[in-house]
Amino acid sequence: MNDKPRVLLIEDNEPQARLYQQYLKQEMIHLTHVGTGEEAKTSISTNPPELVLLDLQLPDMDGQDIQRWIREQGYPCSVIVITGHSSVDIAVEMMRTGVEDFIEKPVNATRLKTTVRNLLDRSRLQNLVDVYQSTFERKNYHGFIGSSLPMQAVYRIIDAAALSKATVFITGESGTGKEVCAEAIHKQGMRAKQPFIALNCSAIPSDLMESEIFGHVKGAFTGAAVNRDGAATLADGGTLFLDEIGEMSMDLQAKLLRFIQSSSFQKVGSSKQENVDVRFICATNRDPLQAVADGNLREDLYYRLHVVPLHLPPLHERGDDIMEIAHHFLAIYAEEEGKQFSSFSPDVEVILRNYDWPGNVRQLQNVIRNIVVLHDDQCITLAHLPPPINTSLTENKPPQQVRANRLAEITRSDQYEPIKPLAKIERESIERAIDICNGNIPKAAALLEVSPSTIYRKIQGWDTDELTPTG
Repeated sequence: MNDKPRVLLIEDNEPQARLYQQYLKQEMIHLTHVGTGEEAKTSISTNPPELVLLDLQLPDMDGQDIQRWIREQGYPCSVIVITGHSSVDIAVEMMRTGVEDFIEKPVNATRLKTTVRNLLDRSRLQNLVDVYQSTFERKNYHGFIGSSLPMQAVYRIIDAAALSKATVFITGESGTGKEVCAEAIHKQGMRAKQPFIALNCSAIPSDLMESEIFGHVKGAFTGAAVNRDGAATLADGGTLFLDEIGEMSMDLQAKLLRFIQSSSFQKVGSSKQENVDVRFICATNRDPLQAVADGNLREDLYYRLHVVPLHLPPLHERGDDIMEIAHHFLAIYAEEEGKQFSSFSPDVEVILRNYDWPGNVRQLQNVIRNIVVLHDDQCITLAHLPPPINTSLTENKPPQQVRANRLAEITRSDQYEPIKPLAKIERESIERAIDICNGNIPKAAALLEVSPSTIYRKIQGWDTDELTPTG
């Protein structure tokens, strides 16, 4: 019995509860019935079910309160609302806040059984995914920090590609960690104990690039006073990483293509062929196909290099990784600079999570270092944020807030603002916090230092007041 998925029926009408139990009698579930909200909370706290069948009208509390409580407590229960025709709008609204489905009374037996089966099947699949992720999820990986789903996909591609000699073509915005990725592939593979040589093709003058890659002999050009090995020789047995490959001249791209195909090359000024064993990894922050179309990257070289594509996601798509990375750099720089910083205030976390980060991880790293160098405190607050991070709230302020601010300026007297009722000030503070957090109630509650349930209760009270007829 305990191996069956647990379903909790919350219904105060005994005849209806018996009817639903009869409908589900043949299902492979363990069904428990309670008749009040308090009994439901006790049951869920003691042994959380996989699925809750929730009636909206209970004798001691509203079904919406139960659903909010389940979400606030973090119980992984799917919720199906059973509702009368007059409450369908409420049920639809509840689906926006986490309810999986609703069934309208009178309840159809087939509809109930199908909905229960589908949600339990989905819950079972999600559990398998959660087990897989908890088993294989990595928060740190060869220099990367972050456990988001986009980065887990990157880690798996690196795992698969590392043991091969196939060329990996890394794409991603500037600052996403392309060199870190290339080095991770090297460290994860069979060549980890051999050299890893990195060249940034955009940072080396074009007339010196060939010598940097292939080396030169004494007297090959003005200033070539001695023989010099290039990156190709230095990387023998290991990995050669060419960053910003599209910045290389077309003539040199042709020589690079021959080198990749034959593993042989000539130093500048030499007629002697040299052979090496090198694994190639390249990267660009541009669209490589567009670079081919624009004539900046040879098509044949592109197809020779583009064997295993690997795209690094921008920082703003990595969710909780932002704060993991921020805490990592904060610990490093606070120790380096002898500062006390160890945490971020809730409002700063909201800003960091919602900022666009055009410079990606490199920009976040620089922001944290700037704060630690210029300030000394235990917690990073809004006052510590440098531009443009400190102006992001103003720039992203919703139109209704801008209009409210302008109205306040118009009605402001010479010395004092008009006195507002306390309830209005409270509502404005809550609405502003919700706007800043893009509608995320728990984050807004953290900013206001109150429970999320307090905000939900306030909002419900406002809705009731607006619906109450006056006069």
